[in-house]
Amino acid sequence: MSQDSRARQQRSDWGDGSARSTEALIALALSALASRRGRAFDDAAVSLAQRCSDAHGRRSVVSTLVENVAAATTQAWERGWQPADVHRVAARTVGGEEQSLVVDAMSEELGRYAASTVDHRWLAQVDELDGGVWWARSQTWLDARRDRGVDWLTLLSQTLTVLHLLWTLPTIERLSPLPGSVRPPEPGASSESDASHAAAPPADARILARVRMLLAKAESTTFEAEAETFTAGAQALMARHSIDAALLAADESREGRSNDGPHGRRIGIDTPYDGPKAVLLDAVATANRCRMVWSRELGFGTVMGFEADLDSVELLFTSLLVQANARLMAEGKRADHRGRSRTRSFRQSFLTAYAHRIGERLREVMDAEVESARATASSRGQELVPLLAARAEEVDEVVGEWFPVVKKSSVGSVRDAEGWNVGRAAADQASLDGTASRGRVGKGRR
Repeated sequence: MSQDSRARQQRSDWGDGSARSTEALIALALSALASRRGRAFDDAAVSLAQRCSDAHGRRSVVSTLVENVAAATTQAWERGWQPADVHRVAARTVGGEEQSLVVDAMSEELGRYAASTVDHRWLAQVDELDGGVWWARSQTWLDARRDRGVDWLTLLSQTLTVLHLLWTLPTIERLSPLPGSVRPPEPGASSESDASHAAAPPADARILARVRMLLAKAESTTFEAEAETFTAGAQALMARHSIDAALLAADESREGRSNDGPHGRRIGIDTPYDGPKAVLLDAVATANRCRMVWSRELGFGTVMGFEADLDSVELLFTSLLVQANARLMAEGKRADHRGRSRTRSFRQSFLTAYAHRIGERLREVMDAEVESARATASSRGQELVPLLAARAEEVDEVVGEWFPVVKKSSVGSVRDAEGWNVGRAAADQASLDGTASRGRVGKGRR
């Protein structure tokens, strides 16, 4: 039978446009992806694309695929995945267009809920990914992408790849409420508590803006002593912010007002050298009274702590990693006396030493700020050290709840003395805040 005959036979078999036939082709494509049968996947995708040649078949394919992607997105969230987590996995496993499709699918699904019923962190994550519904409400994101000139075969192949990714995500810890389950504020609520909570985010924004300013000055000056002064100011400001947040929470609790407990936040840890990078994240988390559990196979660490401390951890880790990578590139490659490359062992040792020394510096700053704040806390009738210890116990309880079984393991030995010494020196010179170096993810997607 010729190719044209086979195509006519397929149109005869599936020309009724039934959802069952479309579902069968989608199932065949997903099965082929799971078993890595490229030709079988191509055949299923071609058959679906052929059905889009007429309006009836196109409606069946588009509506069925969009519904399947929506269901898979919801299932991923129920299995513990947040928007940033899904995109992080997509960035590790699929191409740029598929990553963009993932953001569209999540934007569409979140758009089904009132914003007041969605955790603010989810909305912030989608915004950070440059997400949002950009297509007309009268069409789907799949139709809108087709209108941009993408051929059906390419578009359907990309969508099927995204669908397979979403369906195969494993179950992980659920760190926040699902979309639609957040309880919106009571109408007309205007208590003192509500007013104080409403005022908190701007105060945090102002503090972070000051930290960014200090960092910018530290990075722009050519005088090492001046840079150290600006860097020390940024470190101390973040430490004081954390202490102030703890004292405020204690005041609210004493007055019978509710306040949030510890939360979790996933932070990406990419290869290469993911082991030392995990050590760095753990060092930053520990210095900020947080706990970190590394999921190596999934490419992230879950940091647990109070919101202000989580902000500090993410900001510091991102900055310090950028600074470390820049220093590594400046150091160049290394070879032994026989000319054999030792670049990998040098960089591994550099990053490990960098992480250890950064941890020491952060703890020194935090201890100094705690000591400085003790007298002020006592004058308010609060004992700061027991208060911070109690918050640390709350964090430990959350860790035990979410990760009842945690295995400690070594991330590798230090084999390059030069790398270790250079890494510690780099850590001594590092700025301990780096929001200014952070960019928005996903720009230029549209």
